[in-house]
Amino acid sequence: MAKRVFSGIQPTGTLHIGNYFGAIRNWVALQDTHECIYCIVDYHAITVEVNPKVLHEASLNMAIDLISCGIDPEKAILFVQSAVPEHTELAWIFSCVTSYGDLTRMTQFKDKSAGKKFVSAGLFNYPVLQAADILLYRAEEVPVGEDQIQHLELSRRIARRFNSRFGKFFPEPAPIVGKGARIMSLADPTQKMSKSAGEAHYVGVMEDEASIRKKVRSAVTDLGPRGDEMSPGVANLFEILELTADQETVSGLRAEYAAGTLMYSHLKDIVFESLMRVLRPIQARRAELVSSGNIEEILAAGADRARKIARENIEKVREMVGLFSCAR
Repeated sequence: MAKRVFSGIQPTGTLHIGNYFGAIRNWVALQDTHECIYCIVDYHAITVEVNPKVLHEASLNMAIDLISCGIDPEKAILFVQSAVPEHTELAWIFSCVTSYGDLTRMTQFKDKSAGKKFVSAGLFNYPVLQAADILLYRAEEVPVGEDQIQHLELSRRIARRFNSRFGKFFPEPAPIVGKGARIMSLADPTQKMSKSAGEAHYVGVMEDEASIRKKVRSAVTDLGPRGDEMSPGVANLFEILELTADQETVSGLRAEYAAGTLMYSHLKDIVFESLMRVLRPIQARRAELVSSGNIEEILAAGADRARKIARENIEKVREMVGLFSCAR
C-alpha cells in the first residue's frame, strides 16, 4: 500500500512562487505515489492576532489556490483543520507527554516571539498541535523544508514517548525533504522570498502579469564585485529559470554568462516569459474555480473523509490513555 503523507499550510494570504516551487509542486507530485492528506491549518493561524473575517476568507482562498496549483480533491484529502476538532483533542493529550524543555528549545518559537510584547501560549505550544496534525492520521511521511526538520523531530519524539507510555500506536514519521528550490527575494536576493518583508520581496502565484514583469525586470543582480562567484541576484534568476525553462535554454544562458556576454536584461526577459508559462495555466484554473463557487462543498467533502480517519484513531487513543469513549 502507498505510504500516507500529511502536510499543512497556513492561510496567510495568496501563495508566492517560493511556496509553489519550494513545497506545493512537490505536494502535487506526491499525489501519484502516496496517500496524501493536505490541511489548511487555521488553528495555527490564530497563534497571533488575526481578523476572524479575514481568516475565514483566507482559508477559502488558500483552498482555491492549492487546487489551482494541481492539488486534486479526488486524489488527496483536502480540508480545513478546524473542521476536524480531533486535532485539538490529540494536541492536549500530546501536551501531557511533551516536555517543557523540548518546547523551550524550538528555534521558530524564539524567532517569532522575539521583541513581542504579547506572546501567546498557543505560539509556544504550536509544535505540539503540529505533531497532533500529523499523527492523528498516523502519517508515515511528511514533506518538509529544512526549517521544519526540528518540528518534525519533535513529532517523532512525541510519538515515541506516547508509544512507550501507553503502547505502540503511532508511527515515527520520516521527512520527505523536497527538492524544491529556495527562491530568494528579487529586491534583496540575500533574503528568502517572503510576504512579511513587503510586496516588493515576493512574486505571487496569482499576481497580475504586468506586476510580475515589473518585479522581474527590476530584480537586483549585482551587489558589488564578487570575483568569479555568481552574484546572489543572478543566481536567483537562474534558479527560477532552472524550474521553469527547458534545459537547452538554461544551458545557453549559462554559457553566455561564463563567456561574459550575457545581458541581464535579456536574462530577465526570458525568466519572466518562462515563469509566466507556468503561472498562466494556474491563474486560468483559479478563475474557473472562483466562477464555479463550489469550494466550500469541496472542503466539506474533504473534512468528512478526514474525520472518518481522525475519529477512528482518537477512539483508540482514548481507550489507550484511559479516557471515556465519545463513540455514539
